[in-house]
Amino acid sequence: IRKLGFDFDRSIRGLVIDIHRGNILKLSRHAAIRVSYHGLTPITYSQQRKLYKSSYIDLGDPGFDIVNTTFSIAICGLFAQLVDLKDNSESHSLPDYSTIANDLSFCLDKAHRDGSLKGVVANQLDNYIYKDPQVVKGIERYILHGKKLFIVTNSDFHYTKLLLDYAINPFLKNKTWEDLFDIVITSADKPRFFYDNLRFLQIDPKDGSMTNLDGPLKKGIYQGGCATIFTNDLNLTADEILYIGDHIYGDIVRLKKDCAWRTALVVEELDEEIQKLRKADTFIQQINNFMDRKIPLEAELDQLISEKIEKGSTNQESRVSELMAEISTIDKKVSPLIKSQQEVFNQWWGEVMRVGIEESFFAYQMERYACIYMAKIQCLLDLSPRTYFRSSKRFMPHESFPTE
Repeated sequence: IRKLGFDFDRSIRGLVIDIHRGNILKLSRHAAIRVSYHGLTPITYSQQRKLYKSSYIDLGDPGFDIVNTTFSIAICGLFAQLVDLKDNSESHSLPDYSTIANDLSFCLDKAHRDGSLKGVVANQLDNYIYKDPQVVKGIERYILHGKKLFIVTNSDFHYTKLLLDYAINPFLKNKTWEDLFDIVITSADKPRFFYDNLRFLQIDPKDGSMTNLDGPLKKGIYQGGCATIFTNDLNLTADEILYIGDHIYGDIVRLKKDCAWRTALVVEELDEEIQKLRKADTFIQQINNFMDRKIPLEAELDQLISEKIEKGSTNQESRVSELMAEISTIDKKVSPLIKSQQEVFNQWWGEVMRVGIEESFFAYQMERYACIYMAKIQCLLDLSPRTYFRSSKRFMPHESFPTE
């Protein structure tokens, strides 16, 4: 196992791990399987139909695990490698697929809990933490416009202080990050923070010591607590709060369901996805043009076959053959274009936001639960703090008709 190399591209966010079968799936917005692998080996459509009687997955089933975070990308990639190692091993020393998946999750959780992962980051801040003076300027600009800022993090106080000291303080004059944020909540235990009713502890920033909080929240640093006390003590309504996070489930889905705060999702993959969309545009346009040519041919073919079935008409057999040949020719031209388009993105999984012409399940979750989304927080800070975000009209299928 130690000889296995880490390939970050072997998985993307939004995939689903079938922990019992050793399979990795990419789903559409309707949770239909569109791409699947057994470990590192592609599963054909016919094999997929045998494995999954329905092509739709019940994600409430504990046998499926969604790849929601950057950390789970690592789990997914290693799980695929271990499935292959198990299948190709003659010693049969590896346990079943579900045990492998559970062991991987346990190890990652343990690395979080025992501080070993944070220890690596803390000792190499230059390698892992971005420092951007424009972010600090953007935060100060929002404060000038009367916005009040807060942090809710699962990290403990000392680790939080270390990161904020490193990333923010160098760009401030005569003040620290404590002056920028009205409330900082550490060890928040998200997503439990959003639905439970735990009390806050107040932290002394000088030494990190904690005391019970007597009275309402005010400017300061805290541990634990819950969203209900936060909103009540600050006399806020849900739509007065914009929460920005990068965890689709731990930050956004549970928060939207339990608290109804406004939500913003940071999707780090977006910058690269947009660049690759531009690169793939030539293929996309060619595919669309071929599909536009195919639509009237299919409509005519359907009509002729219907007439044959309903009226016994056989005088259009040659035209039926011509149409089928034209459609087949188009399909043969489209197939390599689709392959070329997908190879611009991830060579195994394609786009993060799409699977074929449909939105991916990840994109569906993002659109459903995030009020806005962005590639990085600087995208928001570059806008005026008074910006009003207005969604564009989305057309339903019956609203798309040719102009008379």
